[in-house]
Amino acid sequence: MPSDEIQLHVLRAIESNPGLTQRQLAQVLGVSLGKAHYCINALIDKGLVKMGNFSHNQKKMDYAYLLTPQGIKSKTALTTHFLQRKMAEYEALRLELERTTAVPQGHISAQQTAGTRIDEGASLSPAHQ
Repeated sequence: MPSDEIQLHVLRAIESNPGLTQRQLAQVLGVSLGKAHYCINALIDKGLVKMGNFSHNQKKMDYAYLLTPQGIKSKTALTTHFLQRKMAEYEALRLELERTTAVPQGHISAQQTAGTRIDEGASLSPAHQ
């Protein structure tokens, strides 16, 4: 079964354009035709997508992939889960950035360690330029 993220991308693509061919879906998703075929069939087997045929003309039948009511519910749940995961990742990154950029108490700056202090507006001697 495809990952939740791939399922979500497939369900979104089908919902926004039910007339996509498997080849077009593969291009949209950036995957091989075989993987697109596998994903669609897995979603059909789960009852999330159904395939219907329609005709542009009498000589050619085309297929449309449609989300079932269960597919719509699944897409909503996957979207909610995806957003919650991304918000948690964002919060973890924000805290990590906060932690790594905070100056610890008693921190000695590199300038103080070198024994020099450069005041704002002070010029450097030729030896320091």
